[in-house]
Amino acid sequence: MTADMSANQSVFKRRESEARSYCRGFDTEFVRAQGSEMTDRAGRSYIDFLAGCSSLNYGHNDPDMKAALIEHISGDGVAMGLDLHTDAKRGFLEAFEKHILAPRGMDHRVMFTGPTGANAVEAAIKVARKVTGRSNVIAFTNGFHGVTLGALAATGNSYHRGGASTELSGVTRMPFDGYFGEGTDTAEYLDKMLSDPSGGIDAPAAIMFETVQGEGGLNAARPEWVKRMAEIAKKHGALLIIDDIQAGIGRSGTFFSFEDMGVTPDIVTLAKSISGFGLPMALMLVRPEHDIFGPAEHNGTFRGNTHAFVTARVAIEKFWADDAFQKSIARKADLLTRALEEIAGLVPGAFLKGRGMMQGVDVGSGELAGQICAMAFDKGLIVETSGSEDQVVKILAPLTTPEESFVKGLNILLDAARDVTTEHKIAAE
Repeated sequence: MTADMSANQSVFKRRESEARSYCRGFDTEFVRAQGSEMTDRAGRSYIDFLAGCSSLNYGHNDPDMKAALIEHISGDGVAMGLDLHTDAKRGFLEAFEKHILAPRGMDHRVMFTGPTGANAVEAAIKVARKVTGRSNVIAFTNGFHGVTLGALAATGNSYHRGGASTELSGVTRMPFDGYFGEGTDTAEYLDKMLSDPSGGIDAPAAIMFETVQGEGGLNAARPEWVKRMAEIAKKHGALLIIDDIQAGIGRSGTFFSFEDMGVTPDIVTLAKSISGFGLPMALMLVRPEHDIFGPAEHNGTFRGNTHAFVTARVAIEKFWADDAFQKSIARKADLLTRALEEIAGLVPGAFLKGRGMMQGVDVGSGELAGQICAMAFDKGLIVETSGSEDQVVKILAPLTTPEESFVKGLNILLDAARDVTTEHKIAAE
């Protein structure tokens, strides 16, 4: 880093809270972003395989979304509308109904919560408790649902849970699919515990999980496990909540991560890429019979980002009006799998995790994964880790990344893995 850049960045270290996170691993100042690339103050470009932690599935500054937003702003369109009816909200809801809900046979109502995924999770937990009159929520090992208190109670990570500095209650933790290996069916384990009057688990208001655990290390639930969870929820009078905040909006291959699994969740939470442009927006989808909150019973000043409605409508109409985009995701997912297999071959015991464009490689060590990501950044690629010990190198490239750029980024990652593993071999000798 040059002296000028260091001086420009000094204010971050001087004034920004120690809670800052991603910037510690990517120590440069970004000034421009377009498509799948970000450019720093020195003029160096980086391929972005982080994509705002899956908030930018359509890349940076999509030109059509940008044009629609500029037109809205320049025409004095409503900027802040609480939950008032606006033309921007109507446009989004009509597009969402036509291209997303109706083709999938989903009758869910759309509730706009506060602007973050955690806000949507809080609303989901609250409505499940109100519907059922119960308080207990079944959540799973390695799940991540946010860091506000209700969502944090359902989050498994001890580091984040420790940040609450208070008791986190109302949740029973159960093992996710595959947690005990292939020999144990954790769905049957849960059903038996709930069915046994002496099992010690209070009747649940909800069973909540991600089908692919983003921050938990890309653990992907099998379709049969997801379907069995839906059956167990119904059997025991609980609502099924699927947290699709990171795995949804095409990230795992389809708009919703649970498509083609034979389930219709009672509640679905969405955030991150739902706005299309990286603008804050979150919502909860809830079956009509469970839409029982009274007016403003769960509210927030920013429950509906008008600017995000504008870009979200464009994203849906541009990418989800037919199946071309979904097919392109499948093609890139195949490229990703092959590249990750090559990387896994460099590390004894390494293996692939996840599905779709939400894949990574578990290298068995947080230190090794961190070194690979740091080396990749030095070579011009932004990529992060996940997992209980940060041992998974996790790929969240924009779904719109041109194939040439995608392959280039994967080659950078492969080169970084080769360099790091070679250094480890030399050190071991």
